[in-house]
Amino acid sequence: MKTLTLKKVITISSLLSLLLLLVILFSITMGSVKIKPHQTITILFHSLLESGEKEREVEEMILLSLRLPRILLAGLVGAGLSMAGVIFQVLLRNPLADPYILGVSSGSAVGTILAILLGFSATSLGLPLASFIGALFTIGIVFYFGRQNGKIHPNTLLLAGVVTGSFLSAVILFLLSLSQKEELHTILFWLMGDFSFSNFLSLRIIFPYIFIGFLFLYSRSRHYNLLLLGDEGAIQMGLSVERLKVLSYLSASLITAASVSVCGLIGFVGLIVPHGVRIVLGADHRLLLPSSALLGASFLILSDTLARTLLAPVELPVGVITAAFGGPFFIYLLRRRKGVKTL
Repeated sequence: MKTLTLKKVITISSLLSLLLLLVILFSITMGSVKIKPHQTITILFHSLLESGEKEREVEEMILLSLRLPRILLAGLVGAGLSMAGVIFQVLLRNPLADPYILGVSSGSAVGTILAILLGFSATSLGLPLASFIGALFTIGIVFYFGRQNGKIHPNTLLLAGVVTGSFLSAVILFLLSLSQKEELHTILFWLMGDFSFSNFLSLRIIFPYIFIGFLFLYSRSRHYNLLLLGDEGAIQMGLSVERLKVLSYLSASLITAASVSVCGLIGFVGLIVPHGVRIVLGADHRLLLPSSALLGASFLILSDTLARTLLAPVELPVGVITAAFGGPFFIYLLRRRKGVKTL
């Protein structure tokens, strides 16, 4: 592993942050109602300076109440899923691992479908809360069956996640068979990823998980570098491997659960973004984690922008867009990865 300097981390993170800012400004101008870039910047600037309630114009309402929270939420979810993908890939020593590999997505889906069938979707916190509870319940089951003799074995944990996810998938199919037509549309749209109900409340719900999770994971980025040596090598270097694994699995799972709870299941983001960044920038987690978070945010914002504008006024599930881009791009990366370091 090449020596990584602080200057390089700051430089690349700054460039990716600038890219993210440009993506946000581009995305917020796109939609069925066209708003010019200079008008967008003026509205955003005035909203930061002004305080208190006032009557807003149509363009201002569209930007600040509809597009801005949706774009910010997509960015947070993209960053969260990408970070979780990085952690699962290093802990499971599998570059094909994604944030949903331990069955968190299935648990979230069961919780959400139950909330819709029971009528809790009418409240603003109904679906996110039910989804998060379902994900936490799944995490508890997977960790209970995935530990042996007080230790976490990646293969055992992975098997527990796959089995639990398969069982919950059967539960999902059963619940779908009980759904009415109106409920079925809502459920299917959520299962494919949906930001149409985004608001600032959703942002406040998941921001602590994403932000605190990033701080915790990044503070242990050097430890993840040691894990690349293998468990025995990391232990010889003085690392408490089992403690790191438990805390990291839980942190990544909570980030995934929080992300899924507000937007549904969005595939490929946590798979191709970390893998692509690792191929281009290397496997040092001091750079890999922030770069994946920033690039994941930009990728999902652009995907959601395309989802809501491609067939406007009809809106596509964002998961369809990420899959359309993610599948071919991932194949391209695999074919171009000659001489690249892997996990």
